[in-house]
Amino acid sequence: MMKRGDILPPSKFREDFAPLREEFPVCYLDNACTTMRPDSVVDAVTSYYTKGPGCGGRSPHRWGNAVTQNVVQAREKIAKFIGASRSEIVFTLNSTAGINQIARGINWKKGDVVITSDKEHNSNFVPWIQLKNRGLINHEIVNSNDDNTFNLNSFEDACSSAGGNLRLVAIPHISNLDGVGNPVNEICKIAHDYGAEVLLDSAQSVPIQKTNINQLGCDYMTFSMHKMLGPSGIGILFGKEESLQNLDTISGGGKTVSKVGSNNLEFLQGPQKFEGGSSNYAGIAGAKAAIEYLEGVDFEWLERHVKKLNTIITDGVKDLDRVSIIGPSSASERRGMTSMIVDGIDVHDLAIILDEAGSVMVRSGFHCVNSWFDSMGFSNGSLRTSAYLYNTEDDARKFVEIFEEAVTALS
Repeated sequence: MMKRGDILPPSKFREDFAPLREEFPVCYLDNACTTMRPDSVVDAVTSYYTKGPGCGGRSPHRWGNAVTQNVVQAREKIAKFIGASRSEIVFTLNSTAGINQIARGINWKKGDVVITSDKEHNSNFVPWIQLKNRGLINHEIVNSNDDNTFNLNSFEDACSSAGGNLRLVAIPHISNLDGVGNPVNEICKIAHDYGAEVLLDSAQSVPIQKTNINQLGCDYMTFSMHKMLGPSGIGILFGKEESLQNLDTISGGGKTVSKVGSNNLEFLQGPQKFEGGSSNYAGIAGAKAAIEYLEGVDFEWLERHVKKLNTIITDGVKDLDRVSIIGPSSASERRGMTSMIVDGIDVHDLAIILDEAGSVMVRSGFHCVNSWFDSMGFSNGSLRTSAYLYNTEDDARKFVEIFEEAVTALS
């Protein structure tokens, strides 16, 4: 099948997104937070509410049947997209909900150790701190190298120190702080050698690079559709079948049980065990449409594209006074992301100026990586740009131009 990246210049993607068809379109560089949605996704969500607003897995009428079939098809498409089987895909609210399902669903034993990196999104940090504070686990943090890349030697030392108590390694596939990818294959091998499972927070990786869980070797993976052209409020938890079987559900209720009584409770097998209550059927419809859209994107092209835009941004800001880039100096090692510390200037003020002066939209603050900023003493946070498939070189150059003017004016 011919890919959109093969036959269309990047600017042509913009025709599929309503906000970019405006007379004065925005320069949107906040894609690591959330992406825009193409018309097909909006149409799929609207269609659920206007043409068949039924409830899946329950009512046998035409609307109910249509929703049930759509959920099955969406689960199948998402599974195929990441190289999994349909029985390994659980619909969640978002990545955060998936991680919390794992954190609260594992039957912890006294002395169990969970290892994370030192630059986790709060979604993959807070749940482990909560368990630690309740005395259920020991939480160990592996510090990064000086350039913010993953330190495999320190990681293996931490695994060795935990010994037979190592239960889970939970790390980002790609960091939302700086765009740096972790050596997942090596991490999974080392963790498995110590008898531990591996959870990947893949919210930043699945949207921009072709992902196959069989090649990664992880036991769990979470990601959110709103970061990959899909609706808000729908996420994915992948779990190996044997891992899901050993996980307790934290949403027991309707749709999760095969038998229930005052003295008799049996849960269904597979994803249904974790999807209690009525699902976000509109979100699932939109997720299916988003995957169908992304199936037409050449991901090798997409990776090259975001790195090219990030190189323009990096080259434009790296030599500015007061500005320093978090992570490796090479833009290609940070994918489509540049996170900047701006000494003596409030990054929120900069973000507002960029928006008001040129409709340039970026992220400012701590990016939900509060622990890293606290440990480094950066109380002002950072300004972050993140590119996606509909961004153009003009977007990157426009950011550099207005950003340089704003930094100069505020200095």
